[in-house]
Amino acid sequence: MKNQESIELLIQRNSMKLVTSPAPSDEELALAFQAAVSAPDHGALTPWRFKLIRQENIAKFAEFAFNISQNSDNPLPEAKLAASQAWLSEVPLIIAVGCHIDYSNTKILESERMISAGCAVMNLINALQMMGYGVFWSTGIATYNEEFQIGLGFDPLDYRFMGFLAVGTPKVPIPKKPRKPYTDFVEEWVMPQK
Repeated sequence: MKNQESIELLIQRNSMKLVTSPAPSDEELALAFQAAVSAPDHGALTPWRFKLIRQENIAKFAEFAFNISQNSDNPLPEAKLAASQAWLSEVPLIIAVGCHIDYSNTKILESERMISAGCAVMNLINALQMMGYGVFWSTGIATYNEEFQIGLGFDPLDYRFMGFLAVGTPKVPIPKKPRKPYTDFVEEWVMPQK
């Protein structure tokens, strides 16, 4: 079978939250982002947007996010706050993800743009993990807070903020997660009889 090794890497893909330095190099990121922008894209709208937050700015990112979270109607419990702060203190790269909504195009639904952006993120995650990096897609902390979204440059009038990727070198081996068999989700379709 052609590309068996690549397929096995996809099958073994798993989120890895516990990452540390080093982050991918600029050359590795360029390759991973090229994989991202190869995602299916109805109408060639290229709705995906990525913002890099590198190690020197992650403390500011974390402070900004936690301040918003703790001053919201749903603050993190103290233990969760401390654990989240400790986690982000070791993450060397964050990639914030947004989907651009171009309201001048009424032909292609917003849901299709979101799917396309999600495909781009999955391509990015797969490329980074194939390079040996750990990636964790988070929608926690202040992700759904408009002030946070605006602070990251994703004005909710023009974007759907989709969370952020924590990227780095895995601190421990990436665990193998048991998966349900694909046969639970696949069936043959037959035209219904009249």
